[in-house]
This record gives sequence, C-alpha cells and structure tokens, in this order.
Amino acid sequence: MSDTNSKPRTKAQAMVLAAGFGKRMRPITDHMPKPLVPVAGKPMLDHVLDKLALAGFDQAVVNSHYLGQMIVDHVATRIMPRVLTSPEEDLLETGGGVKKALPMMDDQAVLVANADVFWTEGAEPLFDRLTEAFNPEHMDALLAIYPVEGAFGYDGVGDFFWQVDGRLKRRGDAPSAPYFFTGVQILSPRLFDNTPDGAFSSNVVYDKALAAGRCFGLVHDGRYFHIGTPGALKDAEPAIADALAEEQIAKSAVLAKAGGV
Repeated sequence: MSDTNSKPRTKAQAMVLAAGFGKRMRPITDHMPKPLVPVAGKPMLDHVLDKLALAGFDQAVVNSHYLGQMIVDHVATRIMPRVLTSPEEDLLETGGGVKKALPMMDDQAVLVANADVFWTEGAEPLFDRLTEAFNPEHMDALLAIYPVEGAFGYDGVGDFFWQVDGRLKRRGDAPSAPYFFTGVQILSPRLFDNTPDGAFSSNVVYDKALAAGRCFGLVHDGRYFHIGTPGALKDAEPAIADALAEEQIAKSAVLAKAGGV
C-alpha cells in the first residue's frame, strides 16, 4: 500500500526520478517503466536505492507517472531506505517533479538522482563524495559530471566545461564540451523559489545557479554506463559485469587493508 499521504517522521533527504516514459527503450517499456528494467540482475531503480541505503539515507522520495502503479507497488515494502511516493497525474518533467515533492523533503539540501542511470563506484561511493563536497555557503547546485570520452554508450557532445574553481559553464555555442551531466546531483530547495507551476525542466534551476556562480561540478571517478535503448542494454551487460567484478575486487582490497590482512 502506498504511503504517499502519510506524514513522514522525518523529511527525506533524497529523491529518485522515476516518472518518465522511457520511449527509446521500447518495446521493453511498452509494458514496464524504464526504472524497473533489469540491469545486472535487478531493476535500475533498485541499484540507485541500494546505493542510497549504503550511503546512510533512511528515507527517499520516488516519483512516478508512466505505468506509475508498478513503481508504487515495487517500492511499497522497501525498508532501507523507506520510500515515500510522489505520483504525478500529469508528467511534470524533472524540475516540476522535484518541486512537487519538496514538502516531503529536507529544506536545506536534497540529493536527486535519475532512476534510469547506472554506474560503478570509484575510490569512494559517489553519493558520499557529493554529500561531503556540497557546501551550501557557496553552492546551490552540485552536479555529478563525467568525461564524454570515458562513458560507455554515450554519443552526445557534452554539456559542461569544468572550470578551475569547480564551477560549471554550459557548452553554449561550442561544438562540444568535455563533460556531460550524469543525472545525479545535490540541489538547494531555494532554487525552486519563483519557478513555474506544473511541468518544467531542471535546466530552469541550473540556469539560476549558473547565473549566480553557484553551480559546481564533481567528476565521478568510477565507471558510467549510458543505457538508452534495448541494443545499448544488450551491449552494456558484459561490460557492466566486468566493471562490477572490478569494483568488488577493489572493495575487497580496501577491506583487507583496513583489517590488516
């Protein structure tokens, strides 16, 4: 049973965006929302929620729209993190979806991640790195970015230039930029003040933060996989298996060193 209307004991500090149509993943998504498409043995949404649990988040908001009841049912019994659902009668896009869920979330800073992204960790877990790096005194947005040249399956021209002081600059009229946005970020809720009601893109709040010089980037140091189509999913699975094996070996080495083995 959904707990959408129940009052949470504490505010959630994280949100996972799971409302989109996943049109490029058809025909798989004809009968299944993209966040529930299995990758490396479990739904992409569960990979993100599991990473939140490992990072210590005990509560998260998940929005839904397309085949939304499947999302609601899937997370209903989740304990860690406990999931509050935010169904959308009309698709609100990324910015509108976050704005609708703000009453359920922390009023200082919120970690927001797309449900349909996949990555393996680097030296430290990405969520840990983001929360440690976010400084509300001079940041309103901290976006996890990744090198265009290093991502599996990414064929775009990049989104941002990463400047010496860590601030981001949009590609603008340049033919390409060295980094793209991964879909993982920390945002200050005040960015949503005076934003449109209803549907709007997160680019609206990024532009506010960029204009104020308060939008920063953090380069993910693990592996990142762009999975947009059934073909890309099939091609990515062997590489993901190898990356997960490498990640496990690295974790074992760290544990062994910590234990003096």
